[in-house]
Amino acid sequence: MLKTQGLTLHYGGSQILHGIDLQARAGEVTCVMGTNGVGKTSLLKAISGTHPRTAGRVELDGQEVGRVPAQGMAHRGVGYVPQGRMIFPLLTVRENLETGFACLPRSERAVPGEIHELFPVLKEMANRRGGDLSGGQQQQLAIARAMITRPKLLLLDEPTEGIQPNIIQQIGRVIDYLRARRNMAIVLVEQYFEFAYGLADRFYVMERGAVTLSGTKCELSKAELMHAVSV
Repeated sequence: MLKTQGLTLHYGGSQILHGIDLQARAGEVTCVMGTNGVGKTSLLKAISGTHPRTAGRVELDGQEVGRVPAQGMAHRGVGYVPQGRMIFPLLTVRENLETGFACLPRSERAVPGEIHELFPVLKEMANRRGGDLSGGQQQQLAIARAMITRPKLLLLDEPTEGIQPNIIQQIGRVIDYLRARRNMAIVLVEQYFEFAYGLADRFYVMERGAVTLSGTKCELSKAELMHAVSV
């Protein structure tokens, strides 16, 4: 579903990503791991079009995508849940979900029933302002908003950060459910090792803006991964 080749990104005069090659397949969770500041979030920004890449190729579903801005990538089927959630605090839960309609034809502009089945609290709090929700509830809202767009590729940046354990478990179940549908590739940036290891089918470990280790769960031992991400 997703393939990057030689993906490079700069912030001003500083090079942040150094030729990233990555593949994420439909029906799999691809986890990007590494310590703080190695370029994981920048990688998701480059893929989502939030920050334009300097060089390299991005392919979605076998088709090369040029330097398309974020809204164009969303229309191409990329759902992005950024670090920090970035929900609209003054809009209600319902209105936050409806912002995802912009990517859809008018005939599909409805909140699917599965959203409220996966995140019952969003139905209960539909008329509450986003800013009044707890951190865990806001994270559920951010994931649900991305799902509204019917993405083929879902990018999740640190979805467990600052979240209480019961919500982390629920988010894990949602990711499992989405993978089981087999029609979506999921790229997960995550520092909570046990959560990431339990979900991932494929791993990429980054250091200083480059991939230093990659492979499937069958190819890489847990100890090898733990060592790589703790260096």
